[in-house]
Amino acid sequence: MLTCVLASLALGGCATFSQDGGFGGVKKASAEHIKQEIVWPKTEVEHKAVADRVAELLKTPLNADTAVQFALLNNKDLQASFYQLGISEADVVQAGRLPNPKFSMLYARNNGDYKIEQALTFNIFSLVTMPKMLEIERSNFEKTKQSVALDVLNLANETRLAYFNAVAANERLSYSEQVKESAEASAELASRMVKAGNWNALEQATEQSFYAEAIVEYANAKNQQTSAHEALSRLLALPVDQLSLEKRLPDLPQHIEELHAYEKMAFEQRLDLQAMRLETQALAKQLGLTRTTRFINVLEIGPARVLEGRRGDPYKKGVDISFELPLFDWGGAKVARAEATYMQAVNRTAQLAVNAQSEIREAYSRYQTNYEVAKHYRDEIVPLRKKVLQENQLRYNGMLISPFELFTNARAQVASVNSYIATLNEFWLAETALQMSLIGSASKEGK
Repeated sequence: MLTCVLASLALGGCATFSQDGGFGGVKKASAEHIKQEIVWPKTEVEHKAVADRVAELLKTPLNADTAVQFALLNNKDLQASFYQLGISEADVVQAGRLPNPKFSMLYARNNGDYKIEQALTFNIFSLVTMPKMLEIERSNFEKTKQSVALDVLNLANETRLAYFNAVAANERLSYSEQVKESAEASAELASRMVKAGNWNALEQATEQSFYAEAIVEYANAKNQQTSAHEALSRLLALPVDQLSLEKRLPDLPQHIEELHAYEKMAFEQRLDLQAMRLETQALAKQLGLTRTTRFINVLEIGPARVLEGRRGDPYKKGVDISFELPLFDWGGAKVARAEATYMQAVNRTAQLAVNAQSEIREAYSRYQTNYEVAKHYRDEIVPLRKKVLQENQLRYNGMLISPFELFTNARAQVASVNSYIATLNEFWLAETALQMSLIGSASKEGK
């Protein structure tokens, strides 16, 4: 019995709560992919420090990087994910502690005769399973760290996507307003010319239709801006009226990396693959435990004493042992289930590796294509439209073309810029998705 007690004390000291609750591991994993800081405030002082940092970020318009930093500090879903670390670590500590001993007592009396049975039992079988269970929970804790780190990076990814969409929506709304104003001026001029007898009804209707369509396009752009702002607002946990963003999307980079540079990094960085490996390892250890415990689930031993007879009779001392007998369930089903679960995880890990390669190739293709399209708009289409407008401006000044032709060319030039903004936004969305494909599968596809 003394040996059991000493063993329990030794094992009980194996698992204790860490100082940071595993948060240091999450910070380290996140820092390999993003430069922004993550904080897990628990005290009032720490919460105030975060609030001050958030207020400081709001003093200037947010760019993509500062928007991500804001979300990492202010998003409550992420803070809830951090507490999953505490839950998982508590499971580790619990696995390192033996169950409490059990005390049982029976009292029976009949016509002056009575019987008292007392027993103090201890589950000694837990001494056999504890090291394995502790190892399993530690593996689960490591997996939880990877999962929480992936939550951090998913939030960063979603915030970048939402930020680019919001800035692009602002720019599109601005250009849609210019088109609407141009169409309105053209429709007003056409109406005056009809009244003066210098314009026919068909030409007036054409200009009015341009104006009517421009009003609809402006309304749609306004709705898109609202949706984009609200999506970003939810991630930042910030009301829309407090959003202050950069006026323009970032310019295209001078060049892009080749595909092989991204493929090389894939399996070194994918957090979902690392988490699946940890899960598979934990299941392998659990399978070993299942084989160990297939015959005996409970084995308890402890001192017992029995008092039987009349008052004054001495107690009879002994030992109380209880355990399950494998008469009907020999544990074969448990082992078969554990083996099937393990092989299921092995195959899912293998498929995840295949999917990772495919996701990177797909993301890179989208990234490369959008870069070439945006570059073509920037270097070819927009300059040509601008040149056409400038030439027609000269012809209009020389009274060689009507103002309506000038309005049409102005709208075309604005439309080309609007298209460039859309393709530039698609490039930055694709670049963000490519970076996420090197980290793991995004939980959501761009809000």
